[in-house]
Amino acid sequence: MSTEAMSTEEIRAFVLTSLSEMNYDIGGIDDDTLLGPAGADLESLSLAELGVRVEERFGVRFDDDEAELLGTMTVGEFGAAVAARIQSAPAAGL
Repeated sequence: MSTEAMSTEEIRAFVLTSLSEMNYDIGGIDDDTLLGPAGADLESLSLAELGVRVEERFGVRFDDDEAELLGTMTVGEFGAAVAARIQSAPAAGL
């Protein structure tokens, strides 16, 4: 399994754990589930909280415009976007 695939799996697991901790029902949520309406149904404050949790856990940042788009992403798209940011970030200490 590639590093990117492991990162995406770890990110997805973290997202699902975070949603559960935020009192969302994660049964039936998969990579094709939208984070916003018609999917996991996260409201704007919950999307912001999820973004902050991911930023703190994985050391990536989302600007305000990007954060607003989280509700239009699927769980899989969000995981891939975070994984891409992790991979493009400069390695610490190099």
